[in-house]
Amino acid sequence: MDERARVSHLLRRLTFGPTAAEVDAAVKAGFDATVERLLTPAAPPGPPSLGDEAAPDATREEARRRQRAQVTELGRWWLGRMVAVGGAAEKLTFFWHGHWATSAQKVRSAHLMLGQQQTFRRYGAGDTAPLVRAMLRDPALILWLDGQKNTRKAPNENLAREVMELFTLGVGAYTEADVKAGARVLTGWQVDLATGEARLVARRHDPGRVTLLGRTGAFDLDAYADLLVRHEAHVPFIAGRLWARYAGPAELPDSVAKAGRNTTALLRALVRTPEFAESAGTLVKQPVEWLVGAVRQLGVDLPMSALTALGQVPLRPPSVGGWPEGAAWLTTSSTLTRLRVGQNLAAQTEVEPPADAEALAALLVVDGWSDRTYAVLKGVKEPRRLLALGLASPEYAVH
Repeated sequence: MDERARVSHLLRRLTFGPTAAEVDAAVKAGFDATVERLLTPAAPPGPPSLGDEAAPDATREEARRRQRAQVTELGRWWLGRMVAVGGAAEKLTFFWHGHWATSAQKVRSAHLMLGQQQTFRRYGAGDTAPLVRAMLRDPALILWLDGQKNTRKAPNENLAREVMELFTLGVGAYTEADVKAGARVLTGWQVDLATGEARLVARRHDPGRVTLLGRTGAFDLDAYADLLVRHEAHVPFIAGRLWARYAGPAELPDSVAKAGRNTTALLRALVRTPEFAESAGTLVKQPVEWLVGAVRQLGVDLPMSALTALGQVPLRPPSVGGWPEGAAWLTTSSTLTRLRVGQNLAAQTEVEPPADAEALAALLVVDGWSDRTYAVLKGVKEPRRLLALGLASPEYAVH
């Protein structure tokens, strides 16, 4: 892999759809300098103006309609950020959204979903301890995983189970007894729907001693978070999730987890492994990554409706497990949808359409075409049709 291919690979993985100009600048700066620039913490953006929640005297249908409109506006704003900035910070925020998968369809508040997103921006690039503490008291997550129903008289284990299984430790690192104990620790955390804030309601909380992850005591929420991030399974689990989303299906190198529980340190270690360079062409783009990248490279407006057709709408993951990965996005149906969306994007673009397969590769930051793809592309004389085919190609969908 030469220097340009190495830098292109880095940008494709850490950011949304690098442009040819961004690759040129990164090649000039060098791989190491580009890594440091990309991983330098970015100032969080000012929040969008979503307006107030529905008035107390609004009908249920009016309130739902306003909630849906605000969620749509938040999604449009966030996608606009991805397109305008395209950087590693927004990509990481999107990673955490898929990891701590929370859906507005149940939360029903754009303000709470925005608050969670701002938590990812505030803590997501650093040590995971502050992030886990913040997420255990995150109002959107509490509503999403039934924390409102978790009381000393009727403990609800949903949040405690998913926090350990999906968010911090992974399957096999905890027991059913740990789930029950964790649920007791989290009893009484409620969301005040009037203020949108989470608070501990003492009369609903079980303050008793529990045995949790091998330790016995009267733990509060922060002590529970500390037990999670200090557990021997935590760093390998988080490193593995980052590896899966930034590097692909290959086995996690031991050297990555040795970087500790700081997310930026983990990413820095990840992109410098030989295995990361060797992972080129193995990671399937999720629809948001595919569409945002294409929009950035073609300089067109992002069609919100396309994401519904492609099967991935931000703020609406299908389950607490997040969106599917890998080959699930490579069905015949999804390929036809990408072709149709690609045709629409190609028709709108004001950039100079590529005249041949080589120019197409440069525009889309594709390192090269397979013999099969090249055989198709070389026979296409109409530039916009060539562009649409490039966007739907395996080499663009799998990077």
